[in-house]
Amino acid sequence: MKFSDIIGNEHAIDQIRRMVDSGNIAHALLLHGAPGVPKLALALATAQYIHCTNRTGGDSCGQCPQCLQHQSLNHADTFYSYPIIKKGEKPISEDFSKEWKKFIGDGVIAEDQERWLSMLGNDNAQPIIYASESDNIVRKMSLSAYTAKYKVLVMWQADKMNKECSNKLLKLIEEPSSDCIFLLTTDNEKAILPTIYSRTQRIQLKKPSTAQIAEYLSRNHGISIDEAMAMAAPADGNVMLALRNLDYGSEIHDFHKQFVSLMRLAYMNDLAQLKVWSDDVSGYKREKSQRFLSYASRMVRENYVYNLGVAALNYETAEESQFSKNFARFINERNVEKLLNLFDEAARDIRGNGNAKIVLFDVAVKTAILIR
Repeated sequence: MKFSDIIGNEHAIDQIRRMVDSGNIAHALLLHGAPGVPKLALALATAQYIHCTNRTGGDSCGQCPQCLQHQSLNHADTFYSYPIIKKGEKPISEDFSKEWKKFIGDGVIAEDQERWLSMLGNDNAQPIIYASESDNIVRKMSLSAYTAKYKVLVMWQADKMNKECSNKLLKLIEEPSSDCIFLLTTDNEKAILPTIYSRTQRIQLKKPSTAQIAEYLSRNHGISIDEAMAMAAPADGNVMLALRNLDYGSEIHDFHKQFVSLMRLAYMNDLAQLKVWSDDVSGYKREKSQRFLSYASRMVRENYVYNLGVAALNYETAEESQFSKNFARFINERNVEKLLNLFDEAARDIRGNGNAKIVLFDVAVKTAILIR
């Protein structure tokens, strides 16, 4: 991972670069920010930059032996710690090293907690960094550096350390060896043990702009900038959500067809076909139904904005924009807020295990009332 792979946050990258180049890097850095901001990616890029023997243009070279070892997650002086589910009497991160390498290898521009839970084999788990992990960290960080000047620990989601783990690790962070660097990341810095938090140098990462995310999607995934903007805008700076939108590209096409069908049937007040529509959409799984309702909310907002006549404010695919040309006038001050509330409440009801057929038919009927 290189600094050039990170989306946005040039200020944080520059701060870290200057610390490393000057030889005055803090022994413990805490990278924190909102979910979906590329904190783990920056920690990985920082570790590689620290060890690179041929830094070029303010970035790691990506070609020296140290960089190649980082890219294969086999660097002898770099260790990884991350939350896991319990496996055995003394669970440690290395119990899931195979899953971790796949997690990173699949692309970790934005860490995806849901994907990690799926890889752990339990989507409902509450992963933890256990006390036995701290013993393993202390042992590794006490060894002499093997191939580099510094040993580096990258800890993802440091707030997931349980109390015993935090207390055991505190002494090592308080009195580190001169060749030890800790790179901690978190979505929730307030959940970290205060005595550890106070001994770190904090760097807050900001949400990348919609334009920055769109440029990344367009450049790395071969889509037009307009399509990329349509994927990035709803994510509101959350890179993870933007990438999910990209993954759901064909799904979004399907959602658009269902949204168009809903609005046309609602305008015609065709209750019989609206019942057929609701039965069809209720066939989605719960999570997919929620994603559809989120999509419908976005389309209502985009069509309301479309009426302003400022193209730069709209983030739609070509297909969506074509529909909005004739449909946007039906979304106005009279119904926009009510429609948004309707879709949001329906998503909440389905999330709470409400009957999808009933909830979605209610959405269809109320849309017919609001749209005409």
